[in-house]
Amino acid sequence: MDDKWQPYRHPMPKESPPELLVPDVIPHDERIWVPVEDNVWFRPLCLSASRGYWMNLLRVRRAGVLSRHRHPQPVHGYVLKGEWRYLEHDWVAREGGYVYEAPGETHTLVVDPHVDEMITLFQVNGAMIYCDPDGRCTGYDDVFTRIDKCRAHYRAVGLGEGYIDQFIR
Repeated sequence: MDDKWQPYRHPMPKESPPELLVPDVIPHDERIWVPVEDNVWFRPLCLSASRGYWMNLLRVRRAGVLSRHRHPQPVHGYVLKGEWRYLEHDWVAREGGYVYEAPGETHTLVVDPHVDEMITLFQVNGAMIYCDPDGRCTGYDDVFTRIDKCRAHYRAVGLGEGYIDQFIR
């Protein structure tokens, strides 16, 4: 047999965390969606406590302003369903579209009334710093607050607080 079809024959580094495969990224079990506010949820995919980032789906099932926030590091997004925009820009992120958010930018996420459901995959590096229209900090989220929110939610819905551990790297 040709060597290119042979698997790697040696052990992986013992310090390397295990791979993570999430077979149902959009879950069938509604309990997996962690509520943020009415009609807004996130679904954790990878929470990297060692690197300070998280990957999640954001799902919105209503129109309105979700949050005004800034990021100290880049954010990447891929729209899986629906559309959304920022009040500060003239573009709309639509299904199939990719968004790069530069560090330091402050923006206000909006889902317009004609959108029944929006789902976007986000990689958030560092933190989301929530602020008022003048930039005064009103709160924040980082990978650790996200883990805490997941633990509390999964405990409350009967999945157990340890359910989130499978997504932590």
